[in-house]
Amino acid sequence: MSDRLERQFAFLNEADRLKHVMRATTLVDGSRPENSGEHSWHLALYALVLADQAGPGVNIDRVIRMLLIHDLVEIDVGDVPIHAQNGQAHASVETQAAEARAADRIFGLLPDDLRHDLRALWEEFEAADTPDARFAKSLDRVQPVMANLMSGGGTWATYNVTFDQLETRVGSKIAKGAPALWEWVREKARPWFG
Repeated sequence: MSDRLERQFAFLNEADRLKHVMRATTLVDGSRPENSGEHSWHLALYALVLADQAGPGVNIDRVIRMLLIHDLVEIDVGDVPIHAQNGQAHASVETQAAEARAADRIFGLLPDDLRHDLRALWEEFEAADTPDARFAKSLDRVQPVMANLMSGGGTWATYNVTFDQLETRVGSKIAKGAPALWEWVREKARPWFG
């Protein structure tokens, strides 16, 4: 029992470092960048509040679990803003490899049963091949859009994002897991781009 608790708290203490990872996206008031711990909490709340936007068969409890752990790898790798990836739709092969090594290390702190369960949940989110993961990924993409809208453009201005880029890099991912949500957000975002 004591070894299990040691490993559980080693993981929880390591996860606290996510609060030090600064993201490109700001708080909605634009006062400062959010950190990845705040982002993960906010996304879990998004899932709770926007559960009615999920497709059939989506398990919101699993989505919340995914969103709470999805960015833990940023402890080692840092935040990789989608609009800073030179127009690539996905993170580079190098970034993906670094994130896999980070997942090995961070989830490896846990007892075997938890390590296996949480690592599998993280991999499911990354692959976005299940209804739960597609909805979780949709929320992960929509939250920065809302922050940018509320903060006067945020990272759109920083990275000179066009509306076409927003649709390709972000909207297409939101639409896969929450099509009605993307239609609503799209109409809110369109006027910002003129």
